Amino acid sequence: MVTVKIKKVSKTARLPEKMTPHSSGYDIFADLSKDLIIPSKDVALIPSGFALEIPSGYEAQIRPRSGLAINHKIGILNSPGTIDADYRGEVKIIAFNFGDKMFVVKHHMRIAQIVFSKVEDIDLEESNSLSKTERDAGGFGHTDTKLDCK
Repeated sequence: MVTVKIKKVSKTARLPEKMTPHSSGYDIFADLSKDLIIPSKDVALIPSGFALEIPSGYEAQIRPRSGLAINHKIGILNSPGTIDADYRGEVKIIAFNFGDKMFVVKHHMRIAQIVFSKVEDIDLEESNSLSKTERDAGGFGHTDTKLDCK
């Protein structure tokens, strides 16, 4: 088991919670002194009221909540947002309203989820050539050209 220290940076913060025993993510709650309105097609930075001490070799990922996405068209603009192990500031959520109506965020509303992941230390080695593969440089929908869609 990995331990992640968590600190309230606001007296009114509600710490993240798993909603079911087998959830991979912990729901994050908005820490607001008043309602926050996200206009249609606009972005808002939502405070959580907590900060983390993530062990070296791990990261936290901020992900959207599926219920907010399907029911209200609210997403995380930089999904998944990354919180690095050396960051000690307040966790804030960059929420985007993809919908046609304004969205009201209330204090302690579940606004996102946080998932912790192991990060491998990688040694990037500069090279003048790379090995060839069947895919090679194909990307951005290149497999659609190989499908028989009759």
